[in-house]
Amino acid sequence: MSKDIGRRDFFRNSAGLLGAGVALYPRAGEPRAPEGSPGVRPEAGPYPVKWYPFTEHPDSDTCWSLSVGPDGRIYAGACAESVPGGVVKVVRYNEQKDGLDFLFSVDKVVDDPWDSGRATQCKIHYSFAPSMHDGILYMATHLSGPPYDQPIYSPWHSWHDARRCFRGSALIAFDTRTDEVKWWDTLIPKEGCRCLLHDEERGLLYALSYPRDHFIIFDIRKRTRRDVGRLGSINSQALFLDRKHRVWTTNDYGQLVRYDPEKDRLELSPVTLPHKGEFQTGWHSVFYDVVGAPGGECVYAVTWIANPWMMRIWPNEGEWPKVEDLGPVTQKRDPSVSVNTFIDHCGGLTVGGDGQIYYVASRWRDPVYNPMPAPQKEREGVVWRLDPATLRREEVSTLQHPSDFAQYVSRGAVDHRGDLFFGHVGSHPSGIFKVEMPADRKRENAHLPIRMWG
Repeated sequence: MSKDIGRRDFFRNSAGLLGAGVALYPRAGEPRAPEGSPGVRPEAGPYPVKWYPFTEHPDSDTCWSLSVGPDGRIYAGACAESVPGGVVKVVRYNEQKDGLDFLFSVDKVVDDPWDSGRATQCKIHYSFAPSMHDGILYMATHLSGPPYDQPIYSPWHSWHDARRCFRGSALIAFDTRTDEVKWWDTLIPKEGCRCLLHDEERGLLYALSYPRDHFIIFDIRKRTRRDVGRLGSINSQALFLDRKHRVWTTNDYGQLVRYDPEKDRLELSPVTLPHKGEFQTGWHSVFYDVVGAPGGECVYAVTWIANPWMMRIWPNEGEWPKVEDLGPVTQKRDPSVSVNTFIDHCGGLTVGGDGQIYYVASRWRDPVYNPMPAPQKEREGVVWRLDPATLRREEVSTLQHPSDFAQYVSRGAVDHRGDLFFGHVGSHPSGIFKVEMPADRKRENAHLPIRMWG
């Protein structure tokens, strides 16, 4: 598992941001599904699922980033962050051979070798960002992998150690038309990139840094970087863009934060986003994943880890957006019993060729609320479909890993033919899942309009 997830932060929130409130609305349509049964089972059989391990990178232990490229093909980061000297390799799904092509090892193309003695270029973390006009797929690296001769790495401990400190997040421009790395640069010195967004019309990349949790703007044409300021102590896992070119994220108290380029400042809403009010305050309810709905007027978002919550946000409406509370996405559980927070998870939001929202949520055995039949594994990843018109949720398939659990999905995407793909975290080697969609739910160029953030 990622070493920076669940890590205690040693900084207090000092963002000092200004802003107004955010309106919270109950979701429209049918009543919210009760916890423990957040949707309905399929009437037809489940969609076929296939597992593709990163066999050519046996040290890989996570796949934090998966995205469709500007060419309509699926790209993924085969990360190796628990192995001293581990590096990330970029992988692409090859539909002709129904397998994976390993394109390059990041440490080699950015001249930061695995045995340098520094913390390594070990992963790409929610940081693929396509460029449609020139076929470029941007990607930025993250940290956590220890040097080749050390068991672990701490960015705080090594911050002033020039020999051991992480060199910095490497930004790579990969040409999907020629399969060449056109150029690379250092995006954030000493820090990793938690997530990346591309505003193609303005030629800007936006990023969140780790561990300092700063908001970064990179001008692609000028190759210049600007640090706008700090958000807090706990990184959001996602950024998204609205029609006014404003960039949205959250801080560690579960509040919406936006960057308005016209004002050139960060603004904060003091109202906490929907969360499990029974025993949560909203602290740490940062975005985990966000996907734009068909039409571009709203987004669907889920929060990060432990009682993940779904919401629909209308960023183009009003001074601050309307937020609809869509409720929990995983089952109810006994809060008096300690569980690993990685069991209770939701991710992989994507829009299918049928215009429906798809995502993967955990299901597990619980001593009180037990939705799983006894013969099954202790936990599994359930693929759900959400109808944007009715907000009805339906289970369409279950991810099955041949030897491990499959409940933790990082990111999802749909390729140009309309099949779904999901990145998997937790196995060794790691890999990706493909969910084959029925013909009546496919369309050509199903990946368009393309998602511009990781």
